[in-house]
Amino acid sequence: MIKQALGLLACILLTMAVGGISGFATIDGVNGWYRTLSKPSFNPPNYLFGPVWSLLYILMGISLFLVLRAKPTAEKRKALGIFTAQLVLNFFWSILFFRFHQIGFAFAEIVLMWVFILWMIIAFRPLSKTASYLQLPYLAWVSFASVLNGAILYLN
Repeated sequence: MIKQALGLLACILLTMAVGGISGFATIDGVNGWYRTLSKPSFNPPNYLFGPVWSLLYILMGISLFLVLRAKPTAEKRKALGIFTAQLVLNFFWSILFFRFHQIGFAFAEIVLMWVFILWMIIAFRPLSKTASYLQLPYLAWVSFASVLNGAILYLN
């Protein structure tokens, strides 16, 4: 029981660390450059992003834990590879957008991330339906973030 709790905690800490490091690396851009951009009317307030992403990283960690518990198979290896790829894409989107101000490249990257998230959901399903379902809010948020990124690209 303790081993499982520690495994779950490690998975959540891993995903939270990815988000935290990316957030730390881009905080100046969020508080400075981003405020100067023209944004669409549906742009949420900045204070909303932190809690939403925190919840999504927690859900990612729980999903990762559930998939790690599945028996070792080629399907599991593939699913973990897809998970890793989408997490890397997630990490670099903020850096492209907020640190390097590359709105266009960030848009292309977030579209690719969306594809990998969908692929991850599909790959997780045979291993853990719960893990798969837990990623639906992430897909929904990244869908919204993609539209937002595209709108900001268009307006600037």
